[in-house]
Formats: sequence, structure tokens, C-alpha cells
Amino acid sequence: MKKLSFIFIFLLLSPLAVLSQETETDTEPQKEVDKPERATFESSYIIDNPTDVLSIKNTLEVHMAHRFGVVNSGTNDLIGIWAPANIRIALSYALHDRLTIGFGTSKFNRLQDFNWKVALLRQTRSGRIPVNVTYYGNFVIDARGKENFLVEQHRYSYFNQLIISRRFNSKLSLQGAASVSHYNLVPQRMRNDVVAMSLGGRYKVSSQTSILVDYTQPFIHHLDGAEFDMDPEAGFSVGVEFRTSSHAFQLFLSNYQGIVPQQNIMFNQNNFFEGDFLIGFNITRLYNF
Repeated sequence: MKKLSFIFIFLLLSPLAVLSQETETDTEPQKEVDKPERATFESSYIIDNPTDVLSIKNTLEVHMAHRFGVVNSGTNDLIGIWAPANIRIALSYALHDRLTIGFGTSKFNRLQDFNWKVALLRQTRSGRIPVNVTYYGNFVIDARGKENFLVEQHRYSYFNQLIISRRFNSKLSLQGAASVSHYNLVPQRMRNDVVAMSLGGRYKVSSQTSILVDYTQPFIHHLDGAEFDMDPEAGFSVGVEFRTSSHAFQLFLSNYQGIVPQQNIMFNQNNFFEGDFLIGFNITRLYNF
């Protein structure tokens, strides 16, 4: 009889013991997932330079860039609007959250660019990874008539850039980038490769509006050590960006009339601070599949 009583009490209390163990397990603190920080910028470009932004997998981005004529042209061209304008239309597709490939075509020199962007490191909310590190590259073909080139290889140019960026808070984001531009065909006494440094930033003044600044400094080293009048001018741009859930619209002043990066870095002759600037805009539209 005592044995039966003991078994009955054991069976009665055992579920309570299990419940107690489950409750203690449920109350144990769970490890917090180290999530990536929010996007540093609102668009894949900060005026003239690529940013660290990549779309989520299976997203198609349509990008249109427009540059009016130079305002300080000395002609009656209505602040460059009537002057010859440069246009680029491009598509890019996210094969992965960290890999995007694209193609674009530009009006000036009929440039056809194949480009790619890879996220190497992503800033985390905990600060364990303090910055984003992104690689951007392209391969460009000059599609003008063959009479402009001695050999087919003279059509080709290349651009490689390493971008380091950080989102400091909900308003301020900055990036710095080092790049190498290469042309197979360049003027005499000019090197085929040019190294440049870029700095860019965004400051949000409202939930959908930001102020943008972009600066690029090329470093030219001639084969004989002498300068000449074809040395490129530094690039400077300032503008405003308006953002919706799937659109980004940038309106700005810039001394870059080219749109492909290596064209600007190696051959720009406009000096922003001497009045050689133009009006431009970028429009980005995202489609998720």
C-alpha cells in the first residue's frame, strides 16, 4: 500500500517538475542577433560616385542620369538647358544581397558600360563591424566608328573602386573611396592609369529629403614629370535628394558632364569654382521580383 501511495505521488508531481524546467529554460536570456546596420545611403549613387548600397536579391534597378550643358559656356543656352546634354540609362540586377551586376549606355562617345558591385563587409548595429566595405568595378566600350581607333583595344577602359562608408546616425552618413581608372588609349605624355580619392556625404533634413556633397581628386603623374593643359580638374558636386519607397530623385550642381566614372576622373576640364558647372539629375526606380 505504501508503494502504491509513493508511485501515485511521483506520477502526480512529475509533470510539475517538467513544467518547472521548461519555465526556467524559457526565462534564460537569448543571445541577441548582430543585425546589419540600416542602409548608409538612399541610392546606389551619391551624385557622381557609386555608394555601398546594394538591393536585396532579385531586385531590378532602373537608373537614368542626365547632365545639361555647362552654365559658364558664354552662349545663350538658358543655363545649359539648350546646350548639348549627356544622358545615361542603365539597368542593374541583384543576383544576391551582396552582388549586383548591370549595364548602361551613355550619349557622349556612345559608351557601353558593364558594371558590378560586391559587398565585402557590412556595418553592424552592435558596432562589431564599424564600417561598410564595398567593391565596384566596370568595363567600358567606346562604340563610336572604327575610324576613331587604330586597333579594337583602344575602345576599352576600366574602373576599379574600393568604397568605405559608415552610417553615423539617422541623419549623417559619409563615405570615402579609392579608385584606379585605366584607358588603353590616352593623350601623349599621360599615363594610362590614374589613381583618385573620393569623399561623399549625406545629411537628412527630413524623413524623405537629404543634402548631398561629393568630391573627387585625381592624382596625375606624367611620364616626363611635366604638367600640360589636359590635366583633369577635381570633381565637386552638391545637391538635394528626395526619396520614396521605390524612387530616389537627385537634383544637383556639378562640374562633371561625363557620367561614367573613369571618363570624369581622367578627362574633366571643368572647374566648379571658376563657374564651370552644370545642372544634373539622377532618377532611380526599384522593381522587386
